[in-house]
Amino acid sequence: MLLDTASLYFRAYFGVPDTVRAPDGTPVNAVRGLLDFITRLVQDHHPDDLVACMDADWRPHWRVELIPSYKAHRVATETAEGVPDEEEVPDTLAPQVPVIEAVLDALGIARVGVAGYEADDVIGTLSAAAPGPVDIVTGDRDLFQLVDDKRGVRVLYPRKGVGDCDVIDDDLIRTKYGVRADQYADFAALRGDASDGLPGVKGIGEKTAAQLISEYGDLAGVRRAAGDRTSKLTPAKRKGVIEAAGYLDVAPKVVRVALDVPLPAFDPALPDEALHPETLEQLAERWGLGSSLTRLLTTLRP
Repeated sequence: MLLDTASLYFRAYFGVPDTVRAPDGTPVNAVRGLLDFITRLVQDHHPDDLVACMDADWRPHWRVELIPSYKAHRVATETAEGVPDEEEVPDTLAPQVPVIEAVLDALGIARVGVAGYEADDVIGTLSAAAPGPVDIVTGDRDLFQLVDDKRGVRVLYPRKGVGDCDVIDDDLIRTKYGVRADQYADFAALRGDASDGLPGVKGIGEKTAAQLISEYGDLAGVRRAAGDRTSKLTPAKRKGVIEAAGYLDVAPKVVRVALDVPLPAFDPALPDEALHPETLEQLAERWGLGSSLTRLLTTLRP
C-alpha cells in the first residue's frame, strides 16, 4: 500500500474539526486524522507493506523548466534554484507536517521522499518495481495512469474519509473517461488541468480529449492526424493541436510520473509494534494523540 501522504493529510485537515487540539491548544486535526486514516486502511485492506510517500519537492524545477505555469498558482514563496518553492499551505496545517513525520518515524512506518521529486514519482517508481498487487491511496487523479489490472495495481480514491473509497481499475477508467489507464497521461496532457497549471489545448475539453486519444491511440497519433490534411480532424481541432505544439512537446514529460526515482534503502514492512516506543510516548503526550494513536497501535498488533 502506497500512501500519497500529503493528499491524505490535506484531506484530514479539512475533514477533521480544528477543535481537535494538543494540550497547549495547538491544532492537531491533520495529525490525528491521518492516524485514523491509516488505521482504517490497514483494517480494511490488510497490507503487508505500507509506505508513506512524501513530497520532497512538490514543484520540481525540471517540471517548471518545461512548463513555467506548473502549480504556479500554489506558490507562496519562490526560492533559489535547487531549493523547493514554498507551497501555500493553511497556517495551522504547516506546523503539523513535522509532527506527522516524527510520529510515522517513531511508529516505524516507512516514509520515503526524494529530493527533486514529488510523492507521485516515488509512488510510480515503487509501483513499477513491486512484485505483487499494489494499492495506491490518493485523491489525485494523475495517479490513475499507474493502474494496471494485469499487475494488480489499483487506486483507492477517497470520497469521504478513507472508509468510502472508489476502487479505480482499468474498467472504471474506461467507463468514466473513455480511455485506457495506459492512455490516461496523454489524455490528461491534451485536456489540461487548471489545478496543476497545465493549459491543455485550446478548445479541447475532457470529452474531446478522450475521443481523440481513443481514436488515434495516443498523443503522438493525435498530432500526426493534425498534420495530415486527409484525417477526419475538424479544422478547429487541427488548428488547436498545431498551435499548441510547444506545449505538447513537453507536456507528456510533466504529466507522466517518473518510474526511475533513485530511492533510498528502507524497510516497507508494516510494523506490528512501535519502532521507537519511548519517542512515540513523548510525542503522544506532547501532542495529545490519544485514541487515534491507541487505535492504530492496536490495529498493528498481530
